Amino acid sequence: MKKIFLALAVAMFLMSGCTQETQNKISHSMQNWTGTNGVVDVYAGDKLVKRFLKVDKLTTGRGTDDNKPRAYRYSYGVDDKNFNLIADKGEKKVYFEVSTFSTYVFYENTLD
Repeated sequence: MKKIFLALAVAMFLMSGCTQETQNKISHSMQNWTGTNGVVDVYAGDKLVKRFLKVDKLTTGRGTDDNKPRAYRYSYGVDDKNFNLIADKGEKKVYFEVSTFSTYVFYENTLD
């Protein structure tokens, strides 16, 4: 377990020097290792304001005509209204976008 933690810490350190787009490509290539049961937590300051479950990946928005990257990421996920990390009855799968200027965390859900 310590080796995995150390490898993850080293990878995060190395990725911190990459551009956002390069980080996005690296994270997609690591998807098979991390799994696809992802969670996206969105924060306003230090307060959790939105949580999405069962997220496969975050995709960078691109322009229709110029195909240039836009300043947001998008995906589909279950809107976890009560923040319990479980897709409860009545919580639906939705399309969502997060700005590259937003504070959000994408991680694997190990509870579900």
